[in-house]
Amino acid sequence: MSILTFMSLIIFLISNIFILLSLMLSKKSIMDREKCSPFECGFDPKSLPRISFSLHFFLITVIFLIFDIEIALILPMIISFKMVNFITWWKISSFFIIVLLIGLYHEWNQNMLNWSI
Repeated sequence: MSILTFMSLIIFLISNIFILLSLMLSKKSIMDREKCSPFECGFDPKSLPRISFSLHFFLITVIFLIFDIEIALILPMIISFKMVNFITWWKISSFFIIVLLIGLYHEWNQNMLNWSI
């Protein structure tokens, strides 16, 4: 028998022994309902899937994602400050910031930023 086959067999046996030992010695309870059920954003997976969902929570999430993407777009503008003409950079940056402020003002007027229960 070659040494490679022998070493592969030894590694296979040792790994299986460790797996069996961990399964026998683990303190995991199979009967625990909470630990066996998947966690889905605070919803009970055993209940009806068509329960009412707060639309305001969804809108706050979308607003957060939009502002997160905007921050990712602002960072290259700061880095490119010394690489391009100042007037061009100022026009593009000002336009982008004005669009962001108009969006924030619109969200403020629509009461999207107020969390009411």
